[in-house]
Amino acid sequence: MLKLSNCYMPTLKEVPVDAELASHQLLLRGAFMRKVSSGIYAFLPLGIKVLHRISQIVREEMDAIGNQELLMPILQPAELWHQSGRWDDYGPELMRLTDRHEHQYALSPTQEEMITELVHNELRSYKDLPLCLYHIQWKYRDEIRPRFGLLRSREFLMKDAYSFHASQESLNQHYDLEYQAYSRICERLGLAFRPVEADSGQIGGKVTTEFMALADAGEAELALCPDETCGYAANLEVATGIAHPRAYEIEGADDRLTKLETPIEGTIAALAGFLHIDEDQTVKAFSGKDAAGRISVLFVPGDHEVNPVKVEKLLPGFMPLSDAEMEAAGLVKGYMGPVGLPTGVQVVADRSLQGVKHWLVGANEPGYHLAGAAPGRDFAVDQWADLVTVADGDLCPHCGRPLTFKRGIEVGQIFQLGTKYSESMGVTYMDEDGKEQPFIMGCYGWGVTRSLAAVVEQLHDADGMIWPASIAPAQLLIVALDPDDEQSQTLSREIGQELEGLGFSVALDDRAARPGFKFKDADLIGWPLQLTIGKRGLAAGKLELKVRASGQKSEVAIADAAEACAQLLRQMLEELS
Repeated sequence: MLKLSNCYMPTLKEVPVDAELASHQLLLRGAFMRKVSSGIYAFLPLGIKVLHRISQIVREEMDAIGNQELLMPILQPAELWHQSGRWDDYGPELMRLTDRHEHQYALSPTQEEMITELVHNELRSYKDLPLCLYHIQWKYRDEIRPRFGLLRSREFLMKDAYSFHASQESLNQHYDLEYQAYSRICERLGLAFRPVEADSGQIGGKVTTEFMALADAGEAELALCPDETCGYAANLEVATGIAHPRAYEIEGADDRLTKLETPIEGTIAALAGFLHIDEDQTVKAFSGKDAAGRISVLFVPGDHEVNPVKVEKLLPGFMPLSDAEMEAAGLVKGYMGPVGLPTGVQVVADRSLQGVKHWLVGANEPGYHLAGAAPGRDFAVDQWADLVTVADGDLCPHCGRPLTFKRGIEVGQIFQLGTKYSESMGVTYMDEDGKEQPFIMGCYGWGVTRSLAAVVEQLHDADGMIWPASIAPAQLLIVALDPDDEQSQTLSREIGQELEGLGFSVALDDRAARPGFKFKDADLIGWPLQLTIGKRGLAAGKLELKVRASGQKSEVAIADAAEACAQLLRQMLEELS
């Protein structure tokens, strides 16, 4: 039994000045953690208990699908990252150091290179596949702006798993198992969540799913279909919607290309205001060059924005042109259009514009636009592609209903890596025909510290945290109002021991403090169930039970207290299973 008189838990009355989000504020106030440096936190006894419980849930779900736990080092030789090509590609977020022998290392942000090297020369035959290994270890990223407590920190606890396969079918099967396991983890943590389509970023691979805890404080914006039977959900970085741009028709123009004088600032808002039309009747242009130096002008509906993640996948290395570069290329800032572009400039247009017969575009001349520009007649489109960020009014690509938007906290992400790492690092197995083949790989990350914060973001009120019974530092708090009273001590000990014998975790507030202080601390820390033992109750033969989530209070006979607590806790845990 956890006795609070012996527990290091310096709770705070005041909100720390640099804590913006509820999770950040409450985890500091409730004595779960303390800030050491920007983006770096020490976890106090209560915080460690919650981290251990989250880790155990993750561990149980990983073991249940046949994954095997190991432990890999935080310090990784730079040579491994050079082999994969990520030493330079990963960017400034990779924490690098040099030892006294001038050997370079990285502090692990992820372990694809390490795990691939680990199985090199030892996982040799197709008969040993599939195999999935995981560990729970600290990770490091040199965030340019650590903020929001545990949601964007420089040091964080993470579970990462890596699977090895001889076929895509085998990877698909294991990917589905991980998907189901991650869904169960979310449910057991009491999270309201959505799996969403996502971008694989620096990890690599073409197939990936993020598990998002829905929260207004989330940094990710999500596009969701409101119809649960459809289920479409995607991170806004990759979300696809059905946009409906409209043509701008000039009455009496008879389908002709018409030059309009537009003495305005060269923006879509200014153009729409000048012509008294809606922005979806205009076409926006955006110029840049790819890694090969080829210049492209992108054309999208005027009421949408270019999506940089989609553009990067289509045109690797794409960077916007500076004003000087635009001028050197013969492009007119604010007035670019597809008609009469300089030779060699590629025209790339959003697919939604394919159905628009006449475009309103820049005339490639300052102060002028063209109305009635017709694709195929007045200009050619070199590539049609999905270029835009989904916006209000766009429809679900699966069922056609209007998309809704929410924010989310990424707590986990799973990837199909393919052969990205096995090929670059020369790690192979021998197939049935005796030929060397690169492993087909998957990886599966879960943020332990991040999910702790996500739970608090979703489950709190004005008084403090509301921990689910599955991960609370203790499931029952016994509040002994007079800890020096012999009857209170005996009863607290008996009830606590009986519940611990039934498999529940119990804490006892036996501190010499005022009742009001104890009750405030109990709500701040968020123990799921609170049992109060006081002189009045003892005299009447009754004790008070309080359910933290609902605030509901009830009285129970002393003889029935342990069973009443056990029944409520079982119910709480069943709701999370």
